[in-house]
Amino acid sequence: MIPLNQAVQANPVLAAVAQRVERSQQMLATILPLLPAHLRSQVSAGPVDETSWCLLVRNPAVGSKLRQLTPTLLQTLQQAGLGVEQIRLKVRS
Repeated sequence: MIPLNQAVQANPVLAAVAQRVERSQQMLATILPLLPAHLRSQVSAGPVDETSWCLLVRNPAVGSKLRQLTPTLLQTLQQAGLGVEQIRLKVRS
């Protein structure tokens, strides 16, 4: 048996997916300090691609507040070298 981590790294498709998940988690860690404390538990990292990142929110009210913060969040991500051009918000079902 090979360890899961080795198997993922050996497969180019799985390695790319793992890399995107890691990048998304890193982006979330970067912006969490900018969010009001009561919203931090209401937001989770979603899919990321070359130009956009999706944040998953628990309800529309959280999404509305994050829309107001989006310019600041984008600027922070770009300053950290994790830049994306767009942040999308999706309410988790």
